[in-house]
Amino acid sequence: MVSGPAEPSPPLIALRGIRKHYGDPASGQPLVTVLHGIDLDIYAGEFVAVVGSSGSGKSTLMNILGCLDRPSAGSYHFQGQDVAQFDSDALAWLRREAFGFVFQGYHLIASESASENVEMPAIYAGLPKDARVQRAHALLQRLGLGERLGNRPNQLSGGQQQRVSIARALMNGGQIILADEPTGALDSHSGAEVMVLLRELAAAGHTIILITHDRDVAAQAERVIEISDGRIVGDSARDGGGTAQPAAPRAATTAAPGQLAPVPQGGSASAAPLVAELLEAARSAWRGMRLNRVRTSLTLLGIVIGVVSVIVMLAIGEGARRKVVEQMGTMGTAILYMGSKPPATGGPAGQITEEDLAAVRELPEIRRVMPVIGDPITVRYGSADKQIYVFAASEEMPLVHHWKPKLGRYYTEAEDRDLAPLVVLGHKAHQHFFPDTPNPLGRQLIIGTSAFEVIGVMSERGADSGAQNYDDMVFIPYQSGRARVYQAQTQPDYVVVEAMSSEVVNEAEAAMHRVLLARHGGREDFGIGNAAARIQAEAATRQSMAVMLGLIAAVSLVVGGIGVMNVMLMTVRERTREIGIRMAVGARQSDILRQFLTEASLVTLSGGTVGLVVGALVGAVLVLAGVPVVFSIRAMAGAFACAVVTGLVFGYMPAKTAARLDPVRALAGE
Repeated sequence: MVSGPAEPSPPLIALRGIRKHYGDPASGQPLVTVLHGIDLDIYAGEFVAVVGSSGSGKSTLMNILGCLDRPSAGSYHFQGQDVAQFDSDALAWLRREAFGFVFQGYHLIASESASENVEMPAIYAGLPKDARVQRAHALLQRLGLGERLGNRPNQLSGGQQQRVSIARALMNGGQIILADEPTGALDSHSGAEVMVLLRELAAAGHTIILITHDRDVAAQAERVIEISDGRIVGDSARDGGGTAQPAAPRAATTAAPGQLAPVPQGGSASAAPLVAELLEAARSAWRGMRLNRVRTSLTLLGIVIGVVSVIVMLAIGEGARRKVVEQMGTMGTAILYMGSKPPATGGPAGQITEEDLAAVRELPEIRRVMPVIGDPITVRYGSADKQIYVFAASEEMPLVHHWKPKLGRYYTEAEDRDLAPLVVLGHKAHQHFFPDTPNPLGRQLIIGTSAFEVIGVMSERGADSGAQNYDDMVFIPYQSGRARVYQAQTQPDYVVVEAMSSEVVNEAEAAMHRVLLARHGGREDFGIGNAAARIQAEAATRQSMAVMLGLIAAVSLVVGGIGVMNVMLMTVRERTREIGIRMAVGARQSDILRQFLTEASLVTLSGGTVGLVVGALVGAVLVLAGVPVVFSIRAMAGAFACAVVTGLVFGYMPAKTAARLDPVRALAGE
């Protein structure tokens, strides 16, 4: 045991029977034991050197001492607390508040300046920005790097990088400095300077644990522990030999670093405020994006294409719908539309019956009532077939829509009542099925599974229906359509009602409302509207197309999200050592998770913003080209939100992967 006063203080660190092995025989990996039952006490304020040859286990011992790794067996007590009981956040707290690491390879983050590397432990400790910048500058100036604050590691010599590493170790106080071969990569002059700094820190009351293979370097410590093949084979404090002297009480010097409070447990280990950490993560992410411009641009391209697709396709769909509304408005101001709907108080939709239609026809304000059923149906003639909108309505359709046949005739009321299988072709339907037959009258079309005789061809009209271009349709009698094509239809899709004149449209609507309300037992399970209501019913197909276009565009967002995930996985692999460094200076798993989620979000935020701008520009070009486009703020906001959510969803797995990395393996990564 370490010699001391008559009543020695308890050790700061106490190891008993520490073993560490790697491998798993159950999975076919040979079991390799690196540490064989280490017993060791280290007291506050000691300057201890652990010396041994390569492979002796000294670095593994340091990783366990610094809570970067856990022992396979044995006990580790820190200030009397059993480290085995600490959760990952408590271990991060220890690395952040108690330990400061100085590595042989410096382990500085290449994209950060000297000052930013030093500030990092204070970020996770929650120190305000101004305070941590001031402290980092003071530490660097104290170590002779006052003119190198903004230099990145590749702009510093090895000795200067090691000084930055020492300053980082002291950022949060560095009660215990763990130095792993701090002079191993330095020339003799720089190595001597580093040892001077370590001796000064020891004199100031810091506990220094130096890992080295160089016995001359070890001899400068107050206590030398020799390790070989995973066992302690010599301890100058215990043996009383060598040049080292047993540690003496440090009542004066230990006051400088101070005594740590008990390690917080159960998630109470405080860390950086959320806003401050998010800002730091965003800054780091933005710098990484700038350093990898090509890869970032390709990732952003996927998000941009997705956002632009959603915005433009939905704008085109809305533009087409409104154009239909505008065109349908030219049909006349005496047209009303009626259909069933669920009542506002709840319950099933009503049924528009033949008796309802008859009652409406009896109103003095009403001229005509035309029930309509229509859906795209497969229509065939010979080897030609096509999905055609089959418009089933009464014989009043040409009168209601002020539209006459150019060839043949329209069916009559008697033919409709007798379920006559007759059909009238729209202009384009005629061209499709009978391109070489100017007069198709008398020919037979198969609509669904029934044969219909062509008796007429309508004049060219154009698109003035919410469903599709009237010229693409075929027209069949209402009763025949219900019996032969739309057998499952129990009521009309909608009813076109023509008032006596435009002057009595409002009175006609009120009268219809009173009659139907009385007939339906006071339940308002029907709707009456003007052209806008009619268009909503007729535009169902176009609305479905707009939704389909939006879904197709959303696929682009998903593809962009997959690109984000791929890039983030690559980023995690490339920055494995950085993740290990952040963990070594006190980052919790949640801190690493938040860091990479923030980076994924920043990528998608940037892509979404660019997508909004590009989408607006594409829309402007379409407007100039005469394409009906109507932008929706809701659609644009939705596309932007979806881009961000996509980034978070697809960025979560890489972020989780980063957060779960083992600190020791991460530090050893490239």
